[in-house]
Amino acid sequence: MRMIGVARLAVAAVALFCGMPASALAQAAAARRASHALSAFAVAKAERLLRDRLPCLGCHELGGDGGRIGPSLSNVGARRSRDHIAAMIGDPQRIVPGTIMPKVRMSAATAALIADYLSRRARSQEPPAFAPPPSYGTPSGTPPGDPATVYHRFCAPCHGLTGDGDGYNAPFLSVRPTAHASAAYMSTRSDDALYDAIAGGGYIMNRSARMPPFGVTLSAAQIRGLVAYLRTLCGCAGPAWSRDDR
Repeated sequence: MRMIGVARLAVAAVALFCGMPASALAQAAAARRASHALSAFAVAKAERLLRDRLPCLGCHELGGDGGRIGPSLSNVGARRSRDHIAAMIGDPQRIVPGTIMPKVRMSAATAALIADYLSRRARSQEPPAFAPPPSYGTPSGTPPGDPATVYHRFCAPCHGLTGDGDGYNAPFLSVRPTAHASAAYMSTRSDDALYDAIAGGGYIMNRSARMPPFGVTLSAAQIRGLVAYLRTLCGCAGPAWSRDDR
């Protein structure tokens, strides 16, 4: 209540300085907050970031483009408030505990721009319906922290249950996911490169930006466990120069 009083005093002071009634100034400020109007440049920038730089469309559909793991973004503004969208971008696990959506590091300005852009998508066409196959769940008999469990939960939707690059989300991606079961390919990738790709995402590895980074969501131990699990899928080791036992 004290903070509200201070805010009202501040609005009144500004109104007095500007020669406007306090009520009119408050209404104008509320309208600006509600509209989150974006210039044509800002809209184009948000769309370019979503298409080419951020991993969002690896999991979410937007205007017919993108994955089908998470809810569609095509009309998200009709379902969620701007504040909810911003909070989900900022800390997915806090808003939806247990979600596989990772926290993606980005500047506050970028996060605000994306939240503003998505919150405006309230009158877009209805997104296509899609339901993931029931087989993509936790494998039976594995504990929650087991690398196989982590792989099935976070990786298999794109890379496939057995690492063949054929997950249910793969057909919706512009770049086919890596086939982790391919010894020919995986033997060219060092363990450090695999770790960095999981932790930092595809963009920093000069690969598809739609591969999300899991370095904030998963622990270092979990990521190392995933690297070891990938080696079981391909039945191979990394290049000789990268091995500790060389």
